[in-house]
Amino acid sequence: MAKVTHADIHILKGKKHLHFIGIGGSGMYPLVQILHSKGYYITGSDNNETDTLAAERALGIPVFMGQRAQNIEGADLIVYTAAIMADNPELIAAMASDVPAIERSVLLGIVTGQYDNAICVSGTHGKTTTTSMITQILVEANLDPTAVIGGKLPLIGGSGRVGGSDTMVCEACEFVDTFLKLYPDIAVILNVDADHLDYFGTLENIIKSFHKFASNATKAILVNGDDANSLKALEGLDKTVITFGRGEHNDYIAKNSRIISERHTEFELWSKEEGFLTRITLAVPGEHNILNATAAAAASFLAGASPAQAAGGLSHFGGAKRRFEILGQVRGVTIADDYAHHPAEIKVTLEAAKGMHYKKVWAVFQPFTYSRTKMLLDDFASTLAIADRVVLSEIMGSREKNTYNIFAKDLADKIDGCVWFPEFPEIAEYVMSHAEEGDLVITLGCGDVNKCAKMMLEM
Repeated sequence: MAKVTHADIHILKGKKHLHFIGIGGSGMYPLVQILHSKGYYITGSDNNETDTLAAERALGIPVFMGQRAQNIEGADLIVYTAAIMADNPELIAAMASDVPAIERSVLLGIVTGQYDNAICVSGTHGKTTTTSMITQILVEANLDPTAVIGGKLPLIGGSGRVGGSDTMVCEACEFVDTFLKLYPDIAVILNVDADHLDYFGTLENIIKSFHKFASNATKAILVNGDDANSLKALEGLDKTVITFGRGEHNDYIAKNSRIISERHTEFELWSKEEGFLTRITLAVPGEHNILNATAAAAASFLAGASPAQAAGGLSHFGGAKRRFEILGQVRGVTIADDYAHHPAEIKVTLEAAKGMHYKKVWAVFQPFTYSRTKMLLDDFASTLAIADRVVLSEIMGSREKNTYNIFAKDLADKIDGCVWFPEFPEIAEYVMSHAEEGDLVITLGCGDVNKCAKMMLEM
């Protein structure tokens, strides 16, 4: 396998046939869309039939079911996801060949380098929502962006789109320093918090990584001017910096917010230089979404949108999938789902829920990774306690083994009245037999806890 480095931004030059191992992955599909539109011949393989594979086949892309060495024949570049194991027969065949092979995040970085105005949205929290908001604004403003989002945006029917302009909107994830592979023109930093400590070790190391990410911006850095860690990440950089937030010192300021209905919030967007810009109505609740929307509006201005266009797009934004997504009602009990998996995310989500006048708010939480649960145990306990009732599943270990000797019971013991169950059917039965008309039940976590929400809807 030919070694590929971050410096190989021109690796696509001269290539004609790209083969994707794990082509059905949510992160693969937007790249497939973009490169297919640019004229590359694409093939791929996967193990399970999905709606994504159906959409790719509809583009005329051959997809092999099952992974075999012969599937890569004829390819002059091979792309694989981080989830592909070392014993995958196609990856083994690639390693034995002279064909270059790159991980998906490297290809994403290379693609961002092909756009003159790549807006890369980073932050410990709010990346998917803000990337979706920017995309919504620019699409409705007919500015025709390309987009790669970490979740599904209903407006574009998925997680990515191909545009005809020089603007690309891209979610920039800090996990294992993935965002350092990108080539941002505009680097957006929403916030910097302690997360992924199994990789970074300390908050200081996280701040250093965001510093490196910001240093790659070629045009400007758009940063939360009220977040001390984000500002610390910019120290020593000689770059154009644009700030947003609540404080009057920011370049773009959210003012005079008010709740106008259960899910609708209104606020004014001001510029330090120009004064009042526009009034924005949001259909997604919470103070955090006011900040996300302020960042999205500011980013859209850098792509050519007007304040009126920003307000229009944001007014139609109903949320990305799994971001305070209302799934339905059962016997007067509202069932919602949210991707929140860090204490700071859980805090803003539950505070938003508590402000929506439900009788009781139930938090059904699936902890994700043993390391995060162990290191942030007290923070999880204090933020989950915002809810009226808390129910836990067992921890989803994902990539980890439980060398931390941590269990859901350890978290439950720190929260008054909290109960936990090892299986989703038990959780669904318990919650739906105790929740009352007028209550909100919200499942929380980045694993598969949304399956539990669906079980409750079906009961």
